Amino acid sequence: MSERSQFGLLTERRFLPFFLTQFFGAANDNVFKFAFTVLATYSAAQWGGMDPKSAGAVIGGIFILPFVLFSATAGQLADKFDKAAMIRFVKNLEIAIMLAIATGFVGQIVALLFAGVFLMGLHSTLFGPVKYAYLPQHLRETELVGGNGMVEMGTFVAILLGTILGGVLVGLPGAGPDWVAAVSVSLAVIGRIAAGFVPASPAPDPRLAINWNPVSETVKNLGHARSNRTVFLSLLGISWLWFFGSIFLTTFT
Repeated sequence: MSERSQFGLLTERRFLPFFLTQFFGAANDNVFKFAFTVLATYSAAQWGGMDPKSAGAVIGGIFILPFVLFSATAGQLADKFDKAAMIRFVKNLEIAIMLAIATGFVGQIVALLFAGVFLMGLHSTLFGPVKYAYLPQHLRETELVGGNGMVEMGTFVAILLGTILGGVLVGLPGAGPDWVAAVSVSLAVIGRIAAGFVPASPAPDPRLAINWNPVSETVKNLGHARSNRTVFLSLLGISWLWFFGSIFLTTFT
């Protein structure tokens, strides 16, 4: 059987709803995060009162913190529960977070926006393991490389577009923060609608006992990774990629 282009996956339910869910989630993260960074950098007295030079680094650090703390726990949840159900739970959580963030933008409640940065980082942390475990359940082995490439392409395009859109919206005269609030909630709702079409993805280990201690579970996972040189080097390479990406985005602000 001749192999299709990976773009053919965009016509199938097993891939398209998941792709759109991931795309709108990544875009939303960056619309909000970049808009808040711009406000904290160029209107520091009104939006955060912090040193404008450090605002981007602080906001970026708060966003990344949940990845460091809870990634191992999120991986266990992805193994224990149906991935489609997890995706819908995470998207429901995103709508709730974005409603709180919208309140922060409209009411200029800076503490709520900082909390929103952390919570959106947590939202992305919970989605991450599901994102990578979903594809092997629904794609054939010959489709995995192309499918992963499509998802990563969509992620980076969404980051770029979300960053641009956040900067454009927040700069609108008179009502920039209000526009950011409205668009962020809208993107969350669109992502939840797409998630509703993601097909069932049975849990590989529904009897798994969750270790709720994030430190010990993280250490355990790092130990497993170190036992396989290929996996460990891949982990380091991906970490460096995102590290430099976050630095560049912070610098551009």
